[in-house]
Amino acid sequence: MSLTLSSAAFAPGGSIPPVHTCDGSDASPPLSWSGIPPGTRSLALVVDDPDAPDPAAPQRVWVHWVLYNIPPEAAGLPQGVGSDNLPSGTREGKNDWKRTGYGGPCPPIGRHRYFHKLYALDIVLPDLNHPAKRDLEQAIEGHVLERAELIGLYRRP
Repeated sequence: MSLTLSSAAFAPGGSIPPVHTCDGSDASPPLSWSGIPPGTRSLALVVDDPDAPDPAAPQRVWVHWVLYNIPPEAAGLPQGVGSDNLPSGTREGKNDWKRTGYGGPCPPIGRHRYFHKLYALDIVLPDLNHPAKRDLEQAIEGHVLERAELIGLYRRP
C-alpha cells in the first residue's frame, strides 16, 4: 500500500470550500492519510500555492502551512486544527504571512492550485525553531521514505 492523502472537504482536483479560505472562517481542511510506510518515524506537511500571484503569470510559490514531527500514529488532522490541538509532538513552521498555523487560500486573481504535500520521514527532526518551507525541505532531504499529494482549487467569488 502506498501513502495516500485525502480530505473529506474536497476531492482531488476539486474546489476547496470557502470555509477553508479567507472568504470563510479560514479553518484548515480535515486531512486524513493512510499507507504509512514501514520505518516511518515522523510526518511533515506543507501546503503551498505555485500560482501566486496570478496563475496566468506566476511569480512565486506562496506557503500556507508548514508542520513537521507529526507522529506516524496520527491518522490525520481535524478541520480547524490549531496549535493547541495538533497531535502530540507536532511542531509548526512559518507560512508566508510570517506566522505559524494554517492560512487559507486568498488568491488575488484567478483560480489557484493548492498543493497539500505529506512526507513520510525516517527521522524525527530536531526543533527547527519555526522553519520556513525551504528550511524544512533542506532538513528532510535524504530522509523522505514516501510522499503523497492532494491538490485543491480555489477562485475567490
